[in-house]
Amino acid sequence: MRINSLLIHGGIDGDELTGAVNIPIYQTSTYKQESLGETKGFEYSRTGNPTRYALESLIAELEGGKRGFAFASGMAAITAVLSLLKSGDKIIIPNNLYGGTFRVLDKVFKNYGVDYIIVDTTDIKKIKAAVDNEVKAIFIETPTNPLMDITDIRFVVDLAKRNGILTIVDNTFMTPYLQKPIELGADIVVHSATKYLGGHSDLVAGLVVVKDEELGEKLHFIQNSTGGVLGPFDSFLLIRGIKTLGVRMDRHNNNAIILAEFLKERHEVESVYYPGLLNHKFHEVHKSQAQGFGGIISFKLKEEVDYKVFFKTLKVITLGESLGGVESLVCHPASMTHGSIPKDIRDKVGITDNLIRLSVGIEDVEDLKEDLVNGFNMAVR
Repeated sequence: MRINSLLIHGGIDGDELTGAVNIPIYQTSTYKQESLGETKGFEYSRTGNPTRYALESLIAELEGGKRGFAFASGMAAITAVLSLLKSGDKIIIPNNLYGGTFRVLDKVFKNYGVDYIIVDTTDIKKIKAAVDNEVKAIFIETPTNPLMDITDIRFVVDLAKRNGILTIVDNTFMTPYLQKPIELGADIVVHSATKYLGGHSDLVAGLVVVKDEELGEKLHFIQNSTGGVLGPFDSFLLIRGIKTLGVRMDRHNNNAIILAEFLKERHEVESVYYPGLLNHKFHEVHKSQAQGFGGIISFKLKEEVDYKVFFKTLKVITLGESLGGVESLVCHPASMTHGSIPKDIRDKVGITDNLIRLSVGIEDVEDLKEDLVNGFNMAVR
């Protein structure tokens, strides 16, 4: 099946017992055993739940991987993946990584002897220079959050395979509708499913897909042992959200391209970061590995524009954490999503106070334009 059909019919399609077209919510903690060791495939809902299993099967099929795993948040998913590393291991990370991922590495895993190396992953030579015997994984976001840098997944995969290193890709911004890292050779894909996959700002969830059964067994052991699983009701909601991913992402894409071009021409805007713009330095790299450009735009306001007034003036676009919902959301990365990253690192890579991240929703794009213009007009000093 093609992607738009898989979104609706992938994984486990309906309920064979009753004929229900939707997977039921199996709101249970435990399951009857016919005799000792004899089950119908489920014994305890931390280990496995039919609704969660349907979701995990769906995301595995959409990403082209072997097994999928659902967690209580994107950070729970990333934590489980990082738990594959051991004391003394190192992991290479991008220089404008999502703040939550950096925080868990810097404040949690570092305490257990897992270290990280910050690299501009858009430059394969810099990644090569960072690889040593202790490096066991390369973690990439492409596009990065929030500066929309693009890493060539194929190059990283090739380097990683030659050095026996795992390639882990955060595919939250693109989703499997637009980009499939496992088909490009990646070992593990992670999602904050709270974002586009859920799509309605009504749940918190994380998903992981692995390329082979060996990794699947390791990650299932970690998932079952640490217990950060997604509940059945949120699993049901996430399956429902994924069914409309295609139509939503098409609108997110269309609106974002229009707004990126619009922002590029505004005199209040210093620079625009969006891979769909022809002048984006990684435009062609992104086109070579993805089917669209996504719904996230970052831009910097000029000095004469007060970003605090700009945020306060917006009416249609909401100031808030997160992204990927049907509504447009705007945030201030330096103090919100990336506040946990030291200021010297933020400033070095360009996450400055005048940087704005806009998650473009599916509203009428003319209303979004008008809201931005009103914000600019009120914010000019």
